[in-house]
Amino acid sequence: MSNLPTPQTFAGDRIADPLRFPTFRRLWLAGLLANLGILIQSVGAAWIMTQMTSSADQVALVQTAVMLPVMLISMPAGAISDIHDRRIVALVALSVSLCGSTALSALDWLRITTPNLLLFFCFVIGSGMALMGPAWQSAVSEQVPTTALPAAVALNSISYNIARSFGPAIGGIVVASGGALAAFALNVVLYLPLLVTLLLWEGVAEPPRLPRERLSSAIVAGVRYIANSPSIMVLLTRTMLTGAIGGSISALMPLVARDLLCGGSQT
Repeated sequence: MSNLPTPQTFAGDRIADPLRFPTFRRLWLAGLLANLGILIQSVGAAWIMTQMTSSADQVALVQTAVMLPVMLISMPAGAISDIHDRRIVALVALSVSLCGSTALSALDWLRITTPNLLLFFCFVIGSGMALMGPAWQSAVSEQVPTTALPAAVALNSISYNIARSFGPAIGGIVVASGGALAAFALNVVLYLPLLVTLLLWEGVAEPPRLPRERLSSAIVAGVRYIANSPSIMVLLTRTMLTGAIGGSISALMPLVARDLLCGGSQT
């Protein structure tokens, strides 16, 4: 049985606290760990690239490989999450990232990692997370009642911001103490709670009120909606500018540590 209360309970529930609902609480905590994991892995990947090449472009491409799928996949991923079971989409996407992280850990353990292999598996990991993002965000409505939905959406955003605040610092400590392999392996471990939680979650399946939409028409409808929503266009533009500026800083930070500070991962 689902942990989600009945609609009758929703109607009389005036306390908009999403963490009171076990399903949301478990998924939120597991998602926080997964976000920490991918940020820790990014630190390890960027640092190991500085050890394999002196090219600033190659080091910056690590960040690009992780984030480029967000630009390429997010639109079709949103359509897929609307057409198919969001829990299944999230499981498939998380499995893709988990396989990429596991392969990257194995390659580094065998000492056969190359710059191109590193970029490829970073792209695989980023692709899984990009595919999961829309399904993860839209599935919140299946975990909490309407009264708690705004707070639940805000908590999901806070979850990533918490991970972004502490993840790189934790990643630096992990790389300094155990090397990039420790960061890759820890990322694999931190994916597991979310994978188990998604497997155990029995989502609330709502019967479709309309025939299933084709992927192409769903993407076109999404683009049309954005194009006719000035507020969303402004928000997306600001997000793109902020991401480009902030991403450039984090992408080149390993070079600052290596070249300007003349240090290693312990610096």
